[in-house]
Amino acid sequence: MKILMVNKFLYPNGGSETYMFKLGKYFSDNGHEVEYFGMEHPDRCVENSAGAYTENMDFHTASALSKIKMSLKTVYSKEAYNKMLLVLNSFSPEVVHLNNFNYQLTPTVIQAVRDWEKSSNNRVKIVYTAHDTQLVCPNHAMYNDNKICEACLGGKYINCLKGKCIHSSAVKSLFGTIEAYLWDKKKIYSELDTIICCSEFMKKKLDTSPILKDKTVAIHNFIQDAKIIECEKEDYVLYFGRLSEEKGIKTMLQCKDINFKVAGSGPLEEEMRNADNIELLGFKTGDELKELISKARLTVCPSILYENCPFSVIESIVYGTPVVGSRIGGIPELIDEGKTGLLFEPENTDDFKEKINIILKDKELAESMSKACLEKKFDTLEQYAEKLMNIYKQ
Repeated sequence: MKILMVNKFLYPNGGSETYMFKLGKYFSDNGHEVEYFGMEHPDRCVENSAGAYTENMDFHTASALSKIKMSLKTVYSKEAYNKMLLVLNSFSPEVVHLNNFNYQLTPTVIQAVRDWEKSSNNRVKIVYTAHDTQLVCPNHAMYNDNKICEACLGGKYINCLKGKCIHSSAVKSLFGTIEAYLWDKKKIYSELDTIICCSEFMKKKLDTSPILKDKTVAIHNFIQDAKIIECEKEDYVLYFGRLSEEKGIKTMLQCKDINFKVAGSGPLEEEMRNADNIELLGFKTGDELKELISKARLTVCPSILYENCPFSVIESIVYGTPVVGSRIGGIPELIDEGKTGLLFEPENTDDFKEKINIILKDKELAESMSKACLEKKFDTLEQYAEKLMNIYKQ
């Protein structure tokens, strides 16, 4: 099968890129033809046969005039449309698998696929993996001013502008609002064949749109390289991930009588370094991170925003470590309460401390939870890819 993977970034940048690269490599290693389309960048590590990529958009280094031009391109990109056509003509894919494409590529890539179908008399399956809530929320996170926000659900995108929801900027929020209304009016997302949601929670939110609700399917993320590290548990609580307010970092800082080991980086790094109850370890990956997770008595996921399907929770459970997680978004779907972890109310420090101490102070419970974690199964890359291939072929 010929598969075209589409994502705005074609270099390691986050979860959606990791997801795409792992799937692309798996399919390629198993006899399928895989090409990629997105922005050009010095670190681009994948390619397409047409050598066609859109110009890199870097708002941080651009001049004022360039920022205006790029802002217009976030609404409608003729360049993305034309470059996409070049790739389609060169590769003739049977499946176009979209990941993150809004703003840097725009939904013109969907338009290009359907126009190419008509001119070439080909049929292309368009699959989209929803890594966030972008299709129903212009700022993609349903989170603004340090709180959950669902004001745009039901197509009320003007609330994005009213709340300055995109980076607290009236200008960026204006362009985000225009982009949402334009493509909603064109009903461009009705052209998607299947939308893969990484949680039932994400599916529920996207299903609030009449255009999307009959296209969604929920499949949790896969886990790769889940080799267990044999080690003795130690009495520490671990957080690993981004150090930012929406991740519930302030909740941890308020638990003065609980000591945390923290692996990660982010805007609250300095504040955590100065906290008496935090041992800041820096950013960790690979076997070093696996060992930290495996030795921990428990890990925490105290997010205050709608998490979709956080890898941190999956990784903890796979490595035999129970999780105390927020009762929000897709987190409760991953934790079997009382077996592989406990849930607490977001931002409720007392509830958070109580749930942590239940596991810390009851070694027998902690050991039974650890055993239950090791017995819980998540899709491997191979299993997930098989499900995805069935969707491609439908």
